[in-house]
Amino acid sequence: MEKENKIKRIGILTSGGDAPGMNAAVRAVVRTAIGQGIECVGIRRGWNGLVFSDFVPLDSESVSHILAAGGTILYTARSEEFLTPEGRDKAVATCKMLGLDAVVAIGGDGTFRGALELSKLGVNVVGIPATIDNDVGCSHYTLGFDSACNTAVECIDKLRDTMQSHERCSVVEVMGRHAGYLALYVGLSVGATAVLIPERKVDFDKDVIERIRQSRMMGNTHFMIVVAEGAGSAHEIGQRIHDEIGMDPRVTILGHIQRGGSPTARDREMAARMGYKAVMSLVQGEGNCIVCTHDGHLVTKPIEKALAEKKHLPMDRYEVLEAMHAKNV
Repeated sequence: MEKENKIKRIGILTSGGDAPGMNAAVRAVVRTAIGQGIECVGIRRGWNGLVFSDFVPLDSESVSHILAAGGTILYTARSEEFLTPEGRDKAVATCKMLGLDAVVAIGGDGTFRGALELSKLGVNVVGIPATIDNDVGCSHYTLGFDSACNTAVECIDKLRDTMQSHERCSVVEVMGRHAGYLALYVGLSVGATAVLIPERKVDFDKDVIERIRQSRMMGNTHFMIVVAEGAGSAHEIGQRIHDEIGMDPRVTILGHIQRGGSPTARDREMAARMGYKAVMSLVQGEGNCIVCTHDGHLVTKPIEKALAEKKHLPMDRYEVLEAMHAKNV
């Protein structure tokens, strides 16, 4: 005799900074849930939507054409009220009013801290990591990272064309307030002269000025410096280059353009797998967990334990970057 599915209706929300692949994850959750006989309710504007009862029914048709779309059809917003006990009580009341047996929360570390607080009040929550910074400690990969990298690389490749024509130094700032994953991956992909990341203390003369000098002695006339926003101001770095070696760098801050655009195949495929895993974990009686990637496999980890985990930037990639520069590859 088949075991009765105790999950009848779930809420789905996206929170924090938007990331390509969020819509694909929403689609995967809805399609998988419907296949399991579960109703879906979209919570708009993240945790704020639960506080203020901002919701919309979701069915197979409503997610039919969102797989390739960037951003999030459920919108996203920060919620100051949710940070208060009164706000969280309102969120729980909304869950009860809607008859939600669980909530699937798609976002980053801040989203999961909200999920943990809600779980303490009796709401079953499953998280799906989605942030372009790839800085969720419990998961090797987060939705949106590959898409953001590709967007940044495409922009820098175009920038390089004009900068080489004018024999100039480029200083490009990419996102990454606390983590240098995006900067390091992009820097390797575009053959940057130097990459500055928050995880590594910068020796400006050695890491920037001397790199430019060596590159010039090798015959190069264009120099690309990639900076994670948490490693310093691109404008200040450009000014310092000008002051120390007389170059006139051009500074480009890619900003929120990195968040937009259609998700890559990797992010779409991963979103499908994560969405499916989130729903099936609920069907199988598991909850209050985060879907994580670990050595290429999907696993679930209890929220509190997952939030305690730390992830370290793979510095072997920085060694590769140095080798590429030394050999002028």
